[in-house]
Amino acid sequence: MLDLKAIPLTDDKSARQFELVVNGHTAKIEYELDGKKIFLTHTEVPKALEGQGVGSVLVEKVLTYIEEAGLRLVPMCPFVAAHLRRHPEWQRLLEKGMRL
Repeated sequence: MLDLKAIPLTDDKSARQFELVVNGHTAKIEYELDGKKIFLTHTEVPKALEGQGVGSVLVEKVLTYIEEAGLRLVPMCPFVAAHLRRHPEWQRLLEKGMRL
């Protein structure tokens, strides 16, 4: 079984997306950065990786990155928002006034 947590997160700044490459397939979360606010706009997991927890691990890695970078989160992507509802401990990263 592949240890997804051991796979490094990549920030492709030119494409404005975080990437997790698993078995040659790239899962991604697209973002827009505005000062100290980061808008997560779209999550995409290739069909070959669906159902393996890749999306959840990707979101967790991105949230860790956001916290370490001192950014405030605006989750526009429904997948990310659903993850935050399931894991309310991450809601501490939300931009002031944001609700899920």
